[in-house]
Amino acid sequence: MRQSGTDTAERSLREGIIDTCLRMNREGINQGTSGNVSARWRDGMLITPSGIAYERLLPEDMVFINARGKHNPGQRPSSEWRFHLAILRSRPEIAAVVHTHSLHATALAICGMEIPALHYMIAAAGGPNIRCAPYATFGTDALSRNVVEALQDRSACLLANHGVVVTGPGLERALWLAGEVETLAHQYILSLGLGGPRLLPDVEIDRVVRKMRHYGPR
Repeated sequence: MRQSGTDTAERSLREGIIDTCLRMNREGINQGTSGNVSARWRDGMLITPSGIAYERLLPEDMVFINARGKHNPGQRPSSEWRFHLAILRSRPEIAAVVHTHSLHATALAICGMEIPALHYMIAAAGGPNIRCAPYATFGTDALSRNVVEALQDRSACLLANHGVVVTGPGLERALWLAGEVETLAHQYILSLGLGGPRLLPDVEIDRVVRKMRHYGPR
């Protein structure tokens, strides 16, 4: 039986989510199943399931959650599905969300620290800093609210005592940005040991944000 175009597009997106999960572990920006990935689909999203090793994921394991937060009761979505859905609801330009526990960015989040404008590449996240959202228990509406606020006018944020959230117009861009955020966090930690970074002014970051609109994978 021939697949319809919609069926083919959905399967491709499901496979893309799995590939993103495997790549973020392979690239060293996540460990085990601690992170999660979602992508906009129809009136909701597809998201990774809870408790399945990435190496064992199949396309049919991805969980569809509609705009009202409903899903097939026979499936278990990631415990963080609420903030994924909240981001996609509040930001129509975003089509993919990647959540990781990358080492250096999470270390800063554990200290409640944001990443300042130590390098022009911070503009890839949309502004002169990458904010740290206040702590809230994982999987809660409180965490969702904190994440959406920290992402205002940004494509990435840290989660206090937790990890990192990055967004993008597609999975490739979101994964790329997750790697850039981890690099910035590592550079920041190293620079603190050398007396602290010399920060770039907001006017320069604004200039770079405009220049970087078409920078990186599309």
